[in-house]
Amino acid sequence: MILADTSVWVDHLRNRNPEMEKYLGRGQILMHPFIVAELSLGSLRNRQSTLGAMESLLEVKVAALSEVRHMIEAHTLYSKGIGLTDAHLIASCLITPGTQLWTRDVAMKKVAATLTILIDLP
Repeated sequence: MILADTSVWVDHLRNRNPEMEKYLGRGQILMHPFIVAELSLGSLRNRQSTLGAMESLLEVKVAALSEVRHMIEAHTLYSKGIGLTDAHLIASCLITPGTQLWTRDVAMKKVAATLTILIDLP
């Protein structure tokens, strides 16, 4: 299963990424509520139906803040250029078995690769 982060969703919503279409069609894209919330802050075409479709996707497990903090320390994720939402997404991948992270963010890619949860797609 794949957790596509906000950067991938923004690209897909602007340019219709064929890879994203393929994985969505196969039901392999998972969602995190922080991604829907971040996207809802932007300008979306067909806003209600787009957000509704995203919210209907299967969700990853959402880590508690204490779990995220523990993960940051345990994996030495501080000073790596990622933010709190990024750390939440990484934690969710780690606690949702078989989930890989798809991102365009360079810092997130480095961290996800180190944790062996990166799926490097176009």
